[in-house]
Amino acid sequence: MSLTLLERILQARHHDPFSFLGLHSEGGAPILRVLRPHAEAVVMLLADGEQPLTLKDKRGLFEWRGKQAPARPIRLRVQEDGKTFEITDPYTFPPMLGEQELYLFNEGRLLEAYRTLGSHVVNHEGVDGVGFAVWAPSAERVSVVGQFNRWDGRSHMMRVRGGSGVWELFIPGMKPGDLYKYEIRNAGSGEIRVKADPYGQCFEPRPGTAAVVPQPSSFEWHDGDWLETRAKADWLHAPFNIYEVHAGSWRRHPDGRYYSYRELADALVPYLQDMNYSHVEFMPLTEHPLDESWGYQTTGYFAATARFGTVDDLKYLVDACHRAGLGVILDWVPGHFPMDDWALARFDGSALYEHADPRLGVHQDWGTHIFNYGRNEVKGFLLASADFWLRELHFDGLRVDAVASMLYLDYSRKAGEWLPNKYGGRENLEAIDFLREMNAMVHERYPGALTFAEESTAWPMVSRPTYVGGLGFSMKWNMGWMNDTLNYISLDPIYRRYHQNSLTFGQLYAYSENFILPFSHDEVVHGKGSLLGKMPGDAWRQFANLRLLSAYQMTNPGKKLNFMGNEFGQGREWNAGWELDWGLLQSHWHEGVQHCQRDLNRLYRHLPQLHELDFNHDGFAWIDCHDADQSVLSYLRRDRQGRAVICAFNFTPIPRDGYRIGCPAGGLWREIFNSDSEWYGGSNAGNGAGLLAEEQPWMGFGHSLVITLPPLAGIILSLD
Repeated sequence: MSLTLLERILQARHHDPFSFLGLHSEGGAPILRVLRPHAEAVVMLLADGEQPLTLKDKRGLFEWRGKQAPARPIRLRVQEDGKTFEITDPYTFPPMLGEQELYLFNEGRLLEAYRTLGSHVVNHEGVDGVGFAVWAPSAERVSVVGQFNRWDGRSHMMRVRGGSGVWELFIPGMKPGDLYKYEIRNAGSGEIRVKADPYGQCFEPRPGTAAVVPQPSSFEWHDGDWLETRAKADWLHAPFNIYEVHAGSWRRHPDGRYYSYRELADALVPYLQDMNYSHVEFMPLTEHPLDESWGYQTTGYFAATARFGTVDDLKYLVDACHRAGLGVILDWVPGHFPMDDWALARFDGSALYEHADPRLGVHQDWGTHIFNYGRNEVKGFLLASADFWLRELHFDGLRVDAVASMLYLDYSRKAGEWLPNKYGGRENLEAIDFLREMNAMVHERYPGALTFAEESTAWPMVSRPTYVGGLGFSMKWNMGWMNDTLNYISLDPIYRRYHQNSLTFGQLYAYSENFILPFSHDEVVHGKGSLLGKMPGDAWRQFANLRLLSAYQMTNPGKKLNFMGNEFGQGREWNAGWELDWGLLQSHWHEGVQHCQRDLNRLYRHLPQLHELDFNHDGFAWIDCHDADQSVLSYLRRDRQGRAVICAFNFTPIPRDGYRIGCPAGGLWREIFNSDSEWYGGSNAGNGAGLLAEEQPWMGFGHSLVITLPPLAGIILSLD
């Protein structure tokens, strides 16, 4: 035993404490070394008696020498601070991780790395305890610390597995619910950091930041039929009407407490069914320290936030949705992570998950780090996170946040503030490769599960397969349509005649991607006001405009998404600190908006003309897009059999009586929806029991109809 080795162990600076601690042979005789910095006495417990260990160094090194090696595992009785307890020596166990696992991890291809890294309750060599594994290649030493060892990094030093950068340790006797972190000493600087587990699957409630040894799941799924049906679903031609929810502010208890995951299942699921939504999308439920970030500054990529309960409680919510016929989408954030010193930032004292150069590694807008997608282990970390939520939690899809910020190296940067790629371009080649690999993995491993890109630029083929050069997303948010539509509808109707192209322009690119038409949370925060608040005019006109906007969205080609509160005309801007203003439904105005949205949702889901060809130009045809002087639009929506419905909109408060439009077929056309219905709070102008098509050519059609277009309203006509 060299002095240097002894000092490195006692100072907690050795990368392989197993080479010194535990049971060894010296001069042909067995020797047991135990490091217990706070112990007063240590005794080895044998089947035939006890053997006291000798204190060799006052810093807590105890030693026993004998003639015959004791059987493993070795039990010890420890006396500390006048208390006596028994433990099993962790340094008498062999490694847990296999070489194949480590190889795949370093290649970025261990897609279920969450089963290897992190903390897991295991039985190792016949002993119950917890296995820990963490990636920290720039560390000189890594220790598991917690209340069980006084947060002292000398007590449970881990072993590094060769050149993999992975450290591991099995600690006998630890249990689910125990708090822990990793204490990491950087090899270069000697700096010591105490970090939360990147692969932790459970964390203590904020403001605490420690990981929690997870309880093995006891949840029993009952959604087998749903998953089987999902795998066979023709999602391209199916209705997708998504309700976006912030779990912390949809509803609150009277005293301000959050609804738990299980309470949301009992209250939210029936509401979604009643409102005829097909999917619910939750803003990030991954663990995060700051309520005001709404979950977008993630620190636990494998942990359901403890704000609303346990991971089994979240499974209950997802299962309840599936049993009710509702798909569940998770908002997922692989584009950046917060700079909190206890989390991923400079995890082992080096720029590990992020880039060292701030021109590559820092988002200036959000004060966050950018992942280093070119590093295999980082890419694998994110791929494993995606896999975790789909496999373990049964989510039906991932909405990927801020894709544009991932694609461009110069995103929100001035000249000189960014570095080009190896070809001199602005494209983030490593991020592109990651997104393609992630999308291919999701579609291959989880049939019927989908990915949704929040991407705000003209990047080509975002929602086209990777094998034809696309990014591989299932669908893309149509931010251009959203901005143009809201800009138009916020105008006083007297000026709309000059901006009709805002509504018609979108058809030039509407089928270049598989688009979702979103009115999301981003449109009702940061001083933008609510959707209702964007509408011009007095109260009657505001509510009429809002119903008109809903009708226009629900009949336009593309899948649909609305943020909670839009469906009943939330009056104030969204505040994540409190629940929606459900009391507004006592007003007939707001109740009418809700009735209107419920009926539109039902029509969209059950009329094939409104959803089957959302992504195909065959599903849409203009009747008239040129009547800007009267601010009127009319078009057809068709299904795969060629059957059509007529959609017509009057964007002024002036009723249009005797308005003639072209018609694709003769016969009786019935008004199956009218946003001006008295039931919705409108004036009840409309087209009565039906309209008989006249054999008078109009607008390129062989027949025509003379209709009444109510003020600030949209109607849908169907051939009887």
